This record gives sequence, structure tokens and C-alpha cells, in this order.
Amino acid sequence: MEKRERHFVLVHGSCHGAWNWYKVVTLLKSAGHKVTALDLAASGIHPTQAHELRSLSDYLEPLMEFMASLPAEERVILVGHSFGGSCISVAMEKFPEKISVAVYATALMPGPDLDFLALKKRYCSHHLSLTIVRNQIWVYNTFLDFLPRSRISQRLDPLKDSQFTFDRGPNNAPTSLLLGYKSMATKWMIENNPADEVKVITGSDHMVMFSKPKELCLCLQEIAEKYS
Repeated sequence: MEKRERHFVLVHGSCHGAWNWYKVVTLLKSAGHKVTALDLAASGIHPTQAHELRSLSDYLEPLMEFMASLPAEERVILVGHSFGGSCISVAMEKFPEKISVAVYATALMPGPDLDFLALKKRYCSHHLSLTIVRNQIWVYNTFLDFLPRSRISQRLDPLKDSQFTFDRGPNNAPTSLLLGYKSMATKWMIENNPADEVKVITGSDHMVMFSKPKELCLCLQEIAEKYS
């Protein structure tokens, strides 16, 4: 039976960009799928400068605009890596009708009963600190540290001003969590915010799109066939 085309939307983690997915984009397109890899604000080649960001909403604007632009009848497979998991969680809350399934590829997966700051403390300190990306403080403090010194007393938590609950809700898209490896931190995350499906890509690491791109693509296609 001929496989039908799916639309994969790939969202990078902090300090990265759409270029992260170059291997995955090539493989998915070769398999006959449509692929969109986005640069979030002040990331990759996006023209916004980091000092111009004032909130998480600013950072996510490219993703929100893209989701809003999708035809009413189109549903995508939304994939987030690392901090991109929090980003796609916001998209799930805002555009549930446009998402077939959300895939968290070695990503943060906050939920209404899993406080983001607790998740950051528990997960990032043990997991993301071991990765090859730049210091994650860029993500968590960008909206604080790039404010002018004269406004230091007006600093806000970057997640508080956006009013996101990360509540997938009963009618929202299913979720799949892809892990490069299991750790105490990821076990804790799964227990506190269970996904509909968990897959482990053996021999991978946090940067699964680089270390195991073929295996990642196979997992993504299996998930797409199952949920869309």
C-alpha cells in the first residue's frame, strides 16, 4: 500500500535553529513527505535580535504565525527538540485542531500538573547540562538578562506573562516522547506527565537528529502512520 504524504513541522531547541534538522529534512523529503523546519525568533537566520525579545510570546511568534497560516483542513505532525518541547506544547494548546500528533524528541514536556520551573530544575540540571549545546541560560534568562539595566527591577519570569497552561486537554492531539536514553530525570518527567507513547532510540544521545537521523526518521514515520 502506498504511503501518503504527511506534513512534519520541526521545532529546534534553544540556541539552535532550523539548520539542526538538515539531515532529518532530507530523509523525510526523500520518503515523500512535506517538511517545514522553522527558525524561532532570534534563532538561526531569523532577523530578530536576542535583545529585542521581551517575552516567550515574542520568541514563539514564528511558530504561532505558521500554525495560524495552515489551511483549516490540514493537520501536521509537530516535532520539538529539547526546549522546543515547551514550544510545541504552547502550539498544542493554541491550535489543537491543526495537530495530528506532537512528538517530543529528547525534549521538555511540561503539563498542567508538571510545573515548568520544577521541570527545568529537575530535568535540565541532570540531562541538558550534558549536551553539546551552548549554555541553556540563554533560553531561561533571555527575556530577563537582555532587558536594560534600568529595567532590572521590572524583570518578569519569561513564562508568566504569556498565560500558557500547557494543558493538552481531553480533545487535544496525542503525544509521543522519543528518548535518546533513559535517565532518572526523564523517568521522573514521564511519571509526572505521561505521554501516549514512549520510544527509546538505542545508541543515541540528546542530539538525536545528528547521532541517529535515520532511526529518528523511521520513528517519526511510524508515529505519523499510527496517529494521522
